[in-house]
Amino acid sequence: METAPIIAPPAPAPDRRETLMAKAEELEATFLAEMLAYSGLGEMEGSFGGGQGEAQFTSFLRQEQARLIVEGGGIGLAEMIFNTMVEAERVTGA
Repeated sequence: METAPIIAPPAPAPDRRETLMAKAEELEATFLAEMLAYSGLGEMEGSFGGGQGEAQFTSFLRQEQARLIVEGGGIGLAEMIFNTMVEAERVTGA
């Protein structure tokens, strides 16, 4: 008795609105990461500073912190960007 191999169905394409919201949240996280960098968050001075290694990886930490802020509700920037993109698509008919 031969059996056919089990092939998983292809993943469905994400809904356009979900894609737009994901991009809006990504943009908000990038904005927040930059704001955290300018605020000096995570910078250690003196003998507790991590030197060159800390300088190399601090941006990754800030980006992750910003992503978690967005996951927790963010500052509302993603919603404004999303609404603007939806409206722009509606107007242009894209």
